[in-house]
Amino acid sequence: MAANKSSAGTVPAPAGVRPQTVDKPTGQTAGTPLVTPPASGLGKALGRTPFVRSAEAEASDPGAIRKIAKALGPGPFSTVLLFFSYAASRASLAMQLQSEFPKARIMGCSTAGELSSAGYDEGKIVAMGFPAEHFGVETLLVPNLQALAPQDLMGGLIRARQNLMRRYPTFTHEFAFLLVDGLSTREDQLTAALASGLGSVPLFGGSAGDGDRFEETFVLNGHEMTQNAAVLTFFRTDCPVKVFSYDHFQATETRMVVTRADPERRVVKEINAEPAAREYARLIGMDPALLDDHVFAANPVVVRVGGRHHVRSIKSVGDNGEMTFFAAIDEGVVLTLARPDNMIDHLSNALTDLSMRADPAMILACDCVFRKLEAEMSQKKSGISDLLARHNVRGFSTYGEQIGAIHVNQTFTGVAIYPPGSGPER
Repeated sequence: MAANKSSAGTVPAPAGVRPQTVDKPTGQTAGTPLVTPPASGLGKALGRTPFVRSAEAEASDPGAIRKIAKALGPGPFSTVLLFFSYAASRASLAMQLQSEFPKARIMGCSTAGELSSAGYDEGKIVAMGFPAEHFGVETLLVPNLQALAPQDLMGGLIRARQNLMRRYPTFTHEFAFLLVDGLSTREDQLTAALASGLGSVPLFGGSAGDGDRFEETFVLNGHEMTQNAAVLTFFRTDCPVKVFSYDHFQATETRMVVTRADPERRVVKEINAEPAAREYARLIGMDPALLDDHVFAANPVVVRVGGRHHVRSIKSVGDNGEMTFFAAIDEGVVLTLARPDNMIDHLSNALTDLSMRADPAMILACDCVFRKLEAEMSQKKSGISDLLARHNVRGFSTYGEQIGAIHVNQTFTGVAIYPPGSGPER
């Protein structure tokens, strides 16, 4: 198959939405990979480089990006995704990217942990390279989420998709990937605003993290670190894809009503007309003084939206007993306690489902940080890491996930990418 020309392009955008500059893909120096090619070996079997490539390095390594560029191998790449630990020096990272990827289109974010060749990981930089031979992209920067104007997004979204369709008429598969500041509290409004301009394009994404600190999160746009912002990337490809979202919870019969809240801050002040934290603790049989991240991860609450239950993860408890959530909350909302299924069994079934018709070349995933906390608490982290590594999953631990028009929590959400001519629809 002949290689396509550069997949980067310019999308005229209205106020509040910044089109990305035209960048021609660039090649990187070949070298010994830091990680092996996809486990299935499909790229090698066809005598080509893998359809999606990955590499990783220690975040503390001064030469991390140089090693990653060498391990990804020769381009050109339509885009490179980069997920980096808060332990990485942002200033050094930006300079290295400018040096090693001077023209490549780069997107990424800070993480609450990485999904690497070892499964759950920490203190790493994980990269994914998408060869221009198989992928075309258009990106849009939404720079000020606090002043989000939904009507301003529509034109840019439509033009981005149309530009890709014109430039890549033989690439018939598409998806949109969203990276957003995980402390902006604007994910719900953003996904709702994006939904009307996406058409039939499936959207998924993740909220940038900051380990377990919850202090500052960053979205990487080109060679710049941004806050209070989001980057949406449209992908068009000749590789079949399947966007998915899984969680392992079952709703119980225990329900509660939010009777006092501050929706703008995602704060619940009262549940069932009682102080929120005290009432939640009573319903789960816990001392309010013992509430923490591990308790929240093991005792989630769900809301029913669009005929399905979705987790609304609890972020923290204030000194006055208020509870802050990671997703939209409002007065009158009915919250239902949920119980977890076995995480390993559930994830194994989900990954097996994605491989039912063909093995994915790679899976790009956004995995909620509370899933990792639950896995640690239930001593299942090693088993889950083995599954993620075996199925060639790369990505990051998030402060929340996006699927379609909904911002969700405590899910395993992403896209499975299959070799051309295979995939879930065959």
